[in-house]
Amino acid sequence: MKRSRINEIMTAAGDMIREFGFALPPFAYWSPDAFKARADDARHVIDARCGWDITDYGAGRFDEMGLFLFTLRNGLLADLQRGGGMCYAEKLLISKQDQLSPMHTHELKAEDIINRGGATLVVELFGSDDNGKFAEDKGGTVWLDGIRHDYGPGEKLRLAPGESVTLRPGDWHAFWGDGGDVLIGEVSTVNDDETDNIFREPIGRFAEIDEDEPPMHLLVSDYRSWLG
Repeated sequence: MKRSRINEIMTAAGDMIREFGFALPPFAYWSPDAFKARADDARHVIDARCGWDITDYGAGRFDEMGLFLFTLRNGLLADLQRGGGMCYAEKLLISKQDQLSPMHTHELKAEDIINRGGATLVVELFGSDDNGKFAEDKGGTVWLDGIRHDYGPGEKLRLAPGESVTLRPGDWHAFWGDGGDVLIGEVSTVNDDETDNIFREPIGRFAEIDEDEPPMHLLVSDYRSWLG
């Protein structure tokens, strides 16, 4: 993805988030130089990979297959492994109309996916086989706002604003906006986007960046190269 396109997406996403009455934390708006200057103070933000995340899954077709995310807060895997401390995470996402977030599951993370506003969020579901692999003939069980729902293979949930689904490891899912763009909330156990996204197809989690202009704000994938 071109950095100029990423900067445009950040601006548009910030506008949409404010439109629905949400606000991002102050570090969201730090310049790269300001982030460098405050890297010691912001060590948890960096280590937990909180912040801007814009991906085309390495396919170069963001409008067709991509996702905007902002990680608001996140614990560390060490907390989750010992069963104490900050064992949770929270994100805001934007799924644009007909923009696919492709079929995947998680080995560790359980998550609530919440339609926070906009159009209908479609979530397509499949279950796992006995080895945790994608199974086109398996269903499973999710919870819709706390109500049990047994789903069949390939079932498509349609979540209106305010509705949510709880997904656990082994629930394979893809999602997109139907009829317009959707602001999504995600509340989960500790989030590890580097190792805990298991895709059905061999695709990348992060975009490759063409630096055609300076970054407006750093992506989480920039932290290692910019901040160490």
